[in-house]
Amino acid sequence: MGKKFLRFEFLLLIAVFTIATCGLVYELVAGTLASYLLGDSVKQFSLIIGVYLFSMGIGSYFSKFITKKLLDTFVEIEILVGLVGGLSSVVLFLLFESVDYFQFILYLLVFTTGCLVGLEIPLLMNILKDRVAFRDLVSNVFTFDYIGALLASILFPLVLVPQLGVMRTSLFFGMINIGIAIGLCFLLKKELNRPFVLKTKAIASFLFLLLVFIFSEAILSFSEGKLYGENIVYTSSTPYQRIVLTHNKSDYRLYLNNNLQFSSADEYRYHEALVHPVMAAAKKVDHVLVLGGGDGLAVREILKYKEVKSITLVDLDEGMTKLFQTNTILTGFNQNSLTDSKVKVINQDAYIWAKNCPQKFDVAIIDFPDPSNYSLGKLYSLNFYKSLETILTPEAFVVVQTTSPYFAPKSFWCINKTIHEIFPKVDAYHAYVPSFGEWGYTIATLNPQATFATVNRKVEGLRFYNYQFDKFNFFSKDMVSNNVEINRLDNQILVRYFDEEWGKL
Repeated sequence: MGKKFLRFEFLLLIAVFTIATCGLVYELVAGTLASYLLGDSVKQFSLIIGVYLFSMGIGSYFSKFITKKLLDTFVEIEILVGLVGGLSSVVLFLLFESVDYFQFILYLLVFTTGCLVGLEIPLLMNILKDRVAFRDLVSNVFTFDYIGALLASILFPLVLVPQLGVMRTSLFFGMINIGIAIGLCFLLKKELNRPFVLKTKAIASFLFLLLVFIFSEAILSFSEGKLYGENIVYTSSTPYQRIVLTHNKSDYRLYLNNNLQFSSADEYRYHEALVHPVMAAAKKVDHVLVLGGGDGLAVREILKYKEVKSITLVDLDEGMTKLFQTNTILTGFNQNSLTDSKVKVINQDAYIWAKNCPQKFDVAIIDFPDPSNYSLGKLYSLNFYKSLETILTPEAFVVVQTTSPYFAPKSFWCINKTIHEIFPKVDAYHAYVPSFGEWGYTIATLNPQATFATVNRKVEGLRFYNYQFDKFNFFSKDMVSNNVEINRLDNQILVRYFDEEWGKL
């Protein structure tokens, strides 16, 4: 009898472990999709985790009203968690462009999953309370529960999303949930009141999820086609972002987490304006640093200057830089710049890398994504610019992409003011890029006597920039904001400015 009880307890604990692992994966999927589709990953993840934990409490409360057929109910919860959680990503992808109440559906799915997961621990305790000593029961249940959560948090960014993608990850774990339910139906059939009914439900649910899993790529292509409204020619998921390349007539567009990164029709305007003013004004350009810019388009422009001896590119996402080193469409845009012998690609967090870099650079070109969350906002902080200063030569020049002075003037001038705290001479300029509108840059130098309009060198054949800096640094009244704070690491005011200004659009 003891062995029977031990096996019974062990099987249910494995089920708890599975529900905990899968439940957290479903919430990570929801948070990832919310940040992809809605932006502001910090806010979305915070709200989703809060709703999930609250709903677990609601589920735990209502578990006291379940008094009959406890084991049958436990198996049904496994099936329901698998179905709701497994299909959540499919539903969210398909409905994003179709409904006006998308966020309501998002949080309803999170709430439902949390309630179901919240039912399982008290329900399991009620099932085992007369079979296992209370002290051992509590210890074992919570141990399995927390180990499952830890496993999910490790596997999700490192293995699951890179290998399966977000949609297939949720479907895969849905099948695991229901697979456990099927196992319980067979192994504990004598303990169940309706083993045949539960087997039928579980097997049918598993087969349904398997069918959706098989056609998940077609579903994803359909949903992303609706989302972007263009022909999708390439998609990939890395641990850091979803990469989508679209094609429409002669225009290719790259999207990162649903945000337009560049359009092949006019990216030359952005990158010429980013690179050539600082390369022209710098006293020396022997060693150039590029932070961000994993697409290699800024590097392409730098390589036009024969004086350049080395280019160091630091970009967090290895998936991004490898893509732009190997994809024939994309290497056509950057002219194979990332495989040039002068270029060294480093895949690290630029914030940490800058603190430990022993080399000095004559020019730094900073092409980070917009500060839409705190992990990006730190790369525009006073602390980061202090670190940057230590790896520059005494007369070095720096340029930073600074978002749009028209759509986000507070964000633009916040970055400019923060840079001015470190660099003695700072200016700003902007250029019109049709795909983005008016876009801005901050240029700075450690040499207070230098001038940004100086042209120490130039290259021929540019399509946009004409080396007349003064024509690019006039700002009309609607692009100016004076009452801004410095972006410090401990306040991240820039992220709040950015969210406030772009959120209106």
